[in-house]
Amino acid sequence: MSEALKDVVALVTGASRGIGRAVAGTLAAQGAVVVLAARDQSRLEAAVAEIRAAGGAAESVSMDVTDRASVEAAIKGTVESHGRLDALVNNAGVTRDTLVLRMKDEDWQAVLDTNLTGVYRCTQAALKPMVKQRSGRIVNVTSVIGLVGNAGQANYAASKAGVVGFTKSVAREVASRGITANAVAPGFIETDMTAGMTDKAREAVTAAIPMGRVGQPADIAGTVAFLISDAASYLTGQVLGVDGGFHM
Repeated sequence: MSEALKDVVALVTGASRGIGRAVAGTLAAQGAVVVLAARDQSRLEAAVAEIRAAGGAAESVSMDVTDRASVEAAIKGTVESHGRLDALVNNAGVTRDTLVLRMKDEDWQAVLDTNLTGVYRCTQAALKPMVKQRSGRIVNVTSVIGLVGNAGQANYAASKAGVVGFTKSVAREVASRGITANAVAPGFIETDMTAGMTDKAREAVTAAIPMGRVGQPADIAGTVAFLISDAASYLTGQVLGVDGGFHM
């Protein structure tokens, strides 16, 4: 166990699996008290148990980022339990891939509601206690797709590009209050979202990555932990691409 994030209280959305679960585990391993938030309680409890078994401090909270009341209750409960909220990691995200010509309004709206509006709701709720304590870290998980686009993912790309602009605007608004806001843009990472790729598609993607491999959730988790740490105290409004060189 490291103590780089000792006593930091961090809430991670979409923490029941994939990148979110890896982020929660890494933060806890560095000494943070981690609140894992998601809709899937059974997966959340398994993630919490795993962290505790490794000696970390973790708890779960039910949260649906598309529901304002759910978001505000989770943030309020965290602050009441721990007296503060030092870091928010906005990781929850969904995809509904299809070509624009075939896309239904509900496919567009569902992705925007979770991936972009959800980030807004969580950030707004978290900033209230952070402004009062005059410190905090916001880390938003965007995507390389939000920077370069991708056929069949116009809704996803738009939502993730929106997160970039949102992050920079928030960074400007709260910098004077001792709060930083940054984004991490994962490339192709080995998660449930990429598990359905065909071998041919995977080979094409890997060939386009200068480092010659698909990333792992731990690659993203380490970057998030850095952005929350004191080492990144003078870094705000930035987008860090963690993609093996895919987007240079």
